[in-house]
Amino acid sequence: MMKTLRQCLSVLLPCLAVWLKSGSEWLQWACTALWSWVLPPAGQKMEQRDSMVSEPWKTDSASRTFSCGDGPSVTVQTSTHAFYESEYFRALSQSSMRETVEWQVSLEHVPAQVFHSLLEFSFRGCFRVPAGQLGEHIQAGSYLLAPRFLSACLHALAGILNPHNCKAYLAFAREICCVEMQETVLRYLSTHLFELAHLSNSLEPREREELIQLRSLGTHRLCVLRKENLTSRSQSETDATHQLYSLEGSEEGGAWNMEAELPFSASKWSFTTAVLHNYLYLIGGYRHKAKRGYEFKMASFRYNPFTHSWVSTAPLIKHRRHFSTAVCEGWIFAVGGWYLDSLVAPDSSTALYTAVERYDPWADTWSFVSSLPLTDFLFSMSLSHDIPLTTALRHCLYVIGTIQRTGEKLVLQYDVRQDSWSELLPTLTRADADIPSLYFLGATDRLFVIGGTNSENVVTSFCVETQRWGKVASMEKMALSGQGTVLNDDIYMPAIEHNSIVRLNLQSHSVKLLPPLPISTSYEALFHLYF
Repeated sequence: MMKTLRQCLSVLLPCLAVWLKSGSEWLQWACTALWSWVLPPAGQKMEQRDSMVSEPWKTDSASRTFSCGDGPSVTVQTSTHAFYESEYFRALSQSSMRETVEWQVSLEHVPAQVFHSLLEFSFRGCFRVPAGQLGEHIQAGSYLLAPRFLSACLHALAGILNPHNCKAYLAFAREICCVEMQETVLRYLSTHLFELAHLSNSLEPREREELIQLRSLGTHRLCVLRKENLTSRSQSETDATHQLYSLEGSEEGGAWNMEAELPFSASKWSFTTAVLHNYLYLIGGYRHKAKRGYEFKMASFRYNPFTHSWVSTAPLIKHRRHFSTAVCEGWIFAVGGWYLDSLVAPDSSTALYTAVERYDPWADTWSFVSSLPLTDFLFSMSLSHDIPLTTALRHCLYVIGTIQRTGEKLVLQYDVRQDSWSELLPTLTRADADIPSLYFLGATDRLFVIGGTNSENVVTSFCVETQRWGKVASMEKMALSGQGTVLNDDIYMPAIEHNSIVRLNLQSHSVKLLPPLPISTSYEALFHLYF
């Protein structure tokens, strides 16, 4: 019997040891788990307990009750918590849906934290959404058709978008099919169109076109800057001319305000301007100190009116002064001009550059295209304007100049798509109109030319389709200089004797003075920008 007892104990004792060991481990685990619930382990933040203290709604059902009146309460079950509210789902009481009978709505796919944020904003006007959770909050706001909450989330999103996260947010907006979120990200990309060219270029052509169109929204203003300054002036006067100004208010009673300082430090400079996709390009150069005296440094800058910032861009290949620019088919073209470093007035021996350069804004590069076909004639030169006068209409550039030998006015056409030049005949002969000085070439549905004689200014037009010159009309005599611009049926030009900008109407041929400039009129460039 003793032998049998010893055999039983030999079997039971190991089992008892295993049971005691397992029980001890289980008890230790249970105690650890319980203690962890009461107090987190050392070194670990008390996130859960802090969350309960700072967010009582997670443990207190009363804090999850939202009501604006005495209407029936609806229970909304989210991913982890139930909420009780009587406003957002009030429309259910008018239907025969199952939720109407049971007064219960299942939103188990909506995170409780997100739904609580929505209710806090809707009922108490409190918007507290962490930046890292904006995506899921926007998704819920869009899904639950909460426009005010969605708008607040999108406003917060606009403030945190940057070059590193905007592409991911755009992909998420497409994934959840939220048009408003897509528009917010696209507006950001549009604001920084060329600054983020690598991102903009990765979009579909339709979306790239939308980015460009978005840059034409905002306040449209006439702007002016001193495009060339070669006269030594006092420091205060130089500082005043070293600014970009815009006209705020009406053209009758508005005022010129400083928008930005020009992006270089020099007392003498020579630039030509171009506006492409609501970016201002300042192209040319300025004088700087060299080893032996002074020399002109080639430089180009781009101004973004949405961010009020300048950046340097690729300079021209040729050292040009008094050249013309035109924007066509998404490129900037630099035409004509003469050697930049020459500060003397041109004479009969001064030759125009025939080389034409094209700027690609996406790649920030200049390249040569077909040259001006100035072989058997020469255009006359001027110190008052960019030469030869150039504009764009549809997919072509147009250049006008006076043939020195005959005094005729000749129009040249450059087809951007074909990269080819041609002459448009007939010329405007001196018998048709004797216009010794050309001031402006612009385009609406046709080409418009403004020139002057000793007694009057004249305006005429040229129809590209029929290749016919229009009637020559007289206008008030005034000295016009610099780089003008056209908007609808009005041409804006600097007028020296009036020390102001004039608006010339192409239909009535009337002339109106704009508010006086804060600087003396000398040689300015005019253009329009959206702010």
